[in-house]
Amino acid sequence: MSDKQPLTHEELKKDKLHKEIRNVNVEHKKSLSRLELFAVWITNKVGSMGFFIIVFVWTTVWLGWNTLGPKEARFDPFPAFVLWLFLSNVLQILLMPLIMIGQNHQGRHAEARAESDFDVNVKAEREIETILLHLERQNYLILKILHHLENKNRETKY
Repeated sequence: MSDKQPLTHEELKKDKLHKEIRNVNVEHKKSLSRLELFAVWITNKVGSMGFFIIVFVWTTVWLGWNTLGPKEARFDPFPAFVLWLFLSNVLQILLMPLIMIGQNHQGRHAEARAESDFDVNVKAEREIETILLHLERQNYLILKILHHLENKNRETKY
């Protein structure tokens, strides 16, 4: 049997290593300003297949119309597509910093979740260790009682 004394439930609660479980998702969301929430929202939307499909269709229609459409209806003539390039670059210039801001916040959120997971794992490990120590003590006591009963049973037979 281990010489280590198991902690009681009350001692476990008072243990300094025993941190309160907290919801880091709620904490993180509360810590973001409206602009930061907007940047995270943009990052999530731009990083989706829906956004890719919109950009792909927009590009295909724009370039197709200005290449194959009636000559008098073409507003951004082939091969330069100056207006399309200008609008695409403006979109990229505006989205790039927003995506980077959103990714920074998502990264901080992931780090907070990882830290919280670690705290929960440490807490669970301490609780499991305490449970195992209690079980070990119980097994020891049961074996001691059985041994005592066995000896008493032998004494009564003779």
